[in-house]
Amino acid sequence: MSSSKRIVICGAGAIGASIAYFLSRRGSRPVVIERHAVAGSASGKSGGFLARDWCRGSALDGLARRSFDLHAELSEDLGNPWCYRRLETYAGQAAENGAVRQPAARAWLSGRVEITGRLGSPATTAVVEPRAFTTGLMAAAQAEGTTVRFATVAALMRRPDGAVQGVVLDSGETIEADAVVIAMGPWSILATQWLPLPAVYGYKGHSLVFGTGEATGSEALFLEYEEASGDVLSPELFPRADGTTWVCAISSTAALPVDPAGVLGDEGAHARLETMCRSISPALAATPIIARQACFRPVMEDGLPMIAPVTGAPGAYVATGHNVWGILNAPATGEAMAELILDGAARHVDLSPFTPARLPTFDPARLRR
Repeated sequence: MSSSKRIVICGAGAIGASIAYFLSRRGSRPVVIERHAVAGSASGKSGGFLARDWCRGSALDGLARRSFDLHAELSEDLGNPWCYRRLETYAGQAAENGAVRQPAARAWLSGRVEITGRLGSPATTAVVEPRAFTTGLMAAAQAEGTTVRFATVAALMRRPDGAVQGVVLDSGETIEADAVVIAMGPWSILATQWLPLPAVYGYKGHSLVFGTGEATGSEALFLEYEEASGDVLSPELFPRADGTTWVCAISSTAALPVDPAGVLGDEGAHARLETMCRSISPALAATPIIARQACFRPVMEDGLPMIAPVTGAPGAYVATGHNVWGILNAPATGEAMAELILDGAARHVDLSPFTPARLPTFDPARLRR
């Protein structure tokens, strides 16, 4: 497909922004349709943690390795507006009522925390600020000719042979296109009304962002933490180069609202996180909380994303379902989708494990129920 062909991308999260960037870098002028905000959902609220080899042995390994390398290249090429930096990464454990060890494992941690192993080095783990990454990559795409439209896609335009030829907005406006990409995170399930796709589920996560400055150093932590109740959480702590520290630990299977603006935290979830943070880190206890967040990450039934053309609908493509690795795998997904749309095949990553045909098609009548 010629780079002059019109391409519509539905969704302005990290995946949509990456697709737009790599298409625009090759001379295309895609149109991105977003109903809420650029990086308005999980792409603006996730941890932004990157790991080069944590998917080894799985179908994601090649995608993750390619994307980890692309993150480093993009930060250098585009001036690093999203605070990319390499990290040491450790595992550990703690308990709310656990014994206090002296001295503490790290100056910023409570003596309750025991470091149990090293998980990654600066060669294999890194972090970005995800909202800045997504908005920065979209801005770079716009500088190359990408257009962002704030609207809701209500339907696809189809030719008699079933080929997709554009989108219909909720205003009734139509935008013609030679290719349409569904990249709406968990809201991609709405596209099952138009295309034969499997279900994409939303898994809800809660996080806190602290304004820590340099108090927490540059080490990521993955802990096992026992609450006073006996419940065990798996907190993740990511100090970022912008002076913030992101912490998560609590997930749920709450219902996905139709409007991304309607995502709210579960009752009591952030209070539990605050109690945990005070227990494991005096540095966190002493610094302000600048954001209490909740978001839904897109998850497929088998844990793998969809990155492929849609069978039976020429001109339609899908890129979603990246679960916890959305920020990590966004660049390689964007590169691969640009190759797939413009060249007919991805050159750098094997996309065969990510076809939608591996899973049963979702019945859109279930959305109405």
